[in-house]
Amino acid sequence: MAGRRSEKAIARQRLTINGIVQGVGFRPFVYRLARDLGLTGWVRNNPAGVEVEIQGIAEELAVFSLRLSDKAPPLASISSITSEDIAPSEDSSFSILPSAGGEPDIQIAPDSALCADCLQELFDPGDRRYRYPFITCTNCGPRYSIITGIPYDRPSTTMAGFPMCPACLEEYQAPDNRRFHAQPIACPACGPQVRLLAVDGCVLAEKDEAVTRAVALLKTGRILAVKGIGGYHLAVDACNHEAVRRLRQRKKRDEKPFAVMAADLAIARNLALLDDTEERLLAGPESPIIIARKSRDCPVSELVAPNNGWLGLMLPYAPLHHLLFNKEQESCIKGQTGSFSSLAACPLPLAPFFTALVMTSANISDEPVAFEDDDAIKRLGAIADYFLAHDRPIHIRSDDSVMRVFQNKPIFYRRARGYAPRAVKLPFEVPPILAVGAELKGAVCLAKGARAFLSQHIGDLQNSVTCDAFRGTIDHLTGILEISPQVVACDLHPDYLSSTHAAESGLPVIRVQHHHAHLAACMAENGLDGNVIGIIFDGTGYGSDGTVWGGEFLVGGYDGFQRACHFRTVRLPGGDAAVREPWRMALAYLHQTLGDDIFALDHPVAGHLDVSEQQIFATMLEKGLNAPLTSSCGRLFDAVAALLNIRHTVSYDGQAAIELEALAETAPDDTGVKSPLIKGDLGGFAFDVKIKSPPAPLYQGGSYRYKIVFNEKKPLHLDFSTMFPQILADMADAVPTAVIARRFHRTVAEAAIQTCANIADATGLDRVVLSGGVFQNRLLSEMIYTGLTRQGLQVFTHRLVPANDGGIALGQAAIAAWQLNMNKGN
Repeated sequence: MAGRRSEKAIARQRLTINGIVQGVGFRPFVYRLARDLGLTGWVRNNPAGVEVEIQGIAEELAVFSLRLSDKAPPLASISSITSEDIAPSEDSSFSILPSAGGEPDIQIAPDSALCADCLQELFDPGDRRYRYPFITCTNCGPRYSIITGIPYDRPSTTMAGFPMCPACLEEYQAPDNRRFHAQPIACPACGPQVRLLAVDGCVLAEKDEAVTRAVALLKTGRILAVKGIGGYHLAVDACNHEAVRRLRQRKKRDEKPFAVMAADLAIARNLALLDDTEERLLAGPESPIIIARKSRDCPVSELVAPNNGWLGLMLPYAPLHHLLFNKEQESCIKGQTGSFSSLAACPLPLAPFFTALVMTSANISDEPVAFEDDDAIKRLGAIADYFLAHDRPIHIRSDDSVMRVFQNKPIFYRRARGYAPRAVKLPFEVPPILAVGAELKGAVCLAKGARAFLSQHIGDLQNSVTCDAFRGTIDHLTGILEISPQVVACDLHPDYLSSTHAAESGLPVIRVQHHHAHLAACMAENGLDGNVIGIIFDGTGYGSDGTVWGGEFLVGGYDGFQRACHFRTVRLPGGDAAVREPWRMALAYLHQTLGDDIFALDHPVAGHLDVSEQQIFATMLEKGLNAPLTSSCGRLFDAVAALLNIRHTVSYDGQAAIELEALAETAPDDTGVKSPLIKGDLGGFAFDVKIKSPPAPLYQGGSYRYKIVFNEKKPLHLDFSTMFPQILADMADAVPTAVIARRFHRTVAEAAIQTCANIADATGLDRVVLSGGVFQNRLLSEMIYTGLTRQGLQVFTHRLVPANDGGIALGQAAIAAWQLNMNKGN
């Protein structure tokens, strides 16, 4: 064999590998791969990724290249591999070299769930990390949340204060070891420790005793603040109705669903009806919350997700979570008999093993998740009974990611832990840019080269705590990514705090219209260029004409847009008050159609105003007093939800629409019918406008009446006002509310499909992007997606960033980059 090998030509290649390839075990992986194939050379980190020189015969080099991509470590994400042939050298072995200098092109690994190897060791009595809550290796554990600077090594993490013991150092330095250069490496002898605290911060128990006492407290219905990877959770037994009720009361969160952590995948299947994609996501290294349909006999308290057929479900992802659920707790707790006198004589549970725990973000309403110990005790002391904390600092908070499956693929509701700050590949090169997003569901984006780095979910920028987190995230990301922005992009709205930050940054500012940014975000993540049709449905966005937009059909691309069609505007009585009180929108739509007669009719929203208030309200609508115009799709959903007596006031964003969708899903579907055509034109293009005008009965084929109207001086608008008398008639005829809700969804979908098809005919465009928070509605999205596809149109949705405002910074960055590139070209 040696003789035949020597007769073959030796070649040498230099490989440059970009992506998430540092801090994820990539160098030892390359080392072992090269050694097993008998290849020589070296591997090292550089500021742009990993550099390899590899030498051997051609056949073995080909195998090396193939396995380099196919067998990469679980947390690695390769963006690109470039290679060049170079002259062979006299290497006799393969080695790992010290890091090299050069131009930075850094990508940081997200936090990751505990891997199977570490989980096995966690419950192996013979392992030195048995039941150690901070067990980790190069294939799992915290990354982004503990990084304080670059280069990514232990001194630049929150593990800097924990010097490695000799045993850990030996593992850290051994290329064959799974913990080679695992920066968070630790063990009970040298690493962080968990402790149970009273609400005043007094230490009640430490190490494993703290965990076993915490389990006993949870079993007796106590509320615990549990410190995780990216912040604190508030935890209670999800099957303890009284405990969940008390958590809602203390957290002042009346109805918004709580997330639930199931003990394992088998139990998760009992809680929810999971498909293969949902199970794969739940068990993946990112370990997000998955919104899944509740099972018929779901044992969790109804108060976890009231008036909702869906459940936000996740699995344990930190070692501490696994310890809280593990059946071994029974024997451990029994060994602590008599030790609870300082904890109000806490009784021992008979079966200290939970089906599920509520694990909701530990915060006060509208504030970001607590992540610093002293602040958590201060802010959460009125909510939690005890704190299960630890002394490994979290440097940057990161909430749990939330996803839902659509078309057998995941879509984000909230992008955070497990995914941030993973890069999104852009379809063109961009200069260094900071985009600061909008106001709700805040997230920022840093872009450079062909990559955009979207931050974790920050929250709604409506209080000082969230604004501080917003600024801290920008400082942190610009530091660890070494991106110095040349410009800052923000929303067109002048009063958003993100816009104010942009104006005060000292950088040139590019202002981007809200819905244009939605369109561009969906284009960018799908790698699209040129012009597309954008159906952008959301609740609120500042329009180019100064009105509130939200039901938009746009034509354009990164360089600009045309408002081809929009929902007919309606008054927003009371401004922001109408967002919190959907009954106002129901009256606004009814008044638009029926005038003052609405006050004489018997319907669920009539009772909100007495006789003296009715005329004031009517005057407000007629004269526009504190009642700006809006084309919002979200407000249309609010109006129907209130009219159907589903939701008159809301306690969280999108509540009325969510409950309307949940009700609609319980009704059977109806089949649609084709509509007559009339002629019109759009921007010089001849096209057909379909107008729904069915005969009696008022609905036909499962939908209500609507109109697509054209005015030579203004864009098309889509008028749903004729639908409301029909809904009232159905209600009078005792048509089930669920059926009406379903017909409403079908009406909006049919109208959107017909409008989009005609815009496609007019413009010759056949690519459609769907964006905006309304597209978190699974039922409506499915209807529109299916209908557009049947029209022969290519439909693109969000997969990498949220459809809501959490993804808008990506679109702002893409538009700003396009403008800069065009100006540079000029």
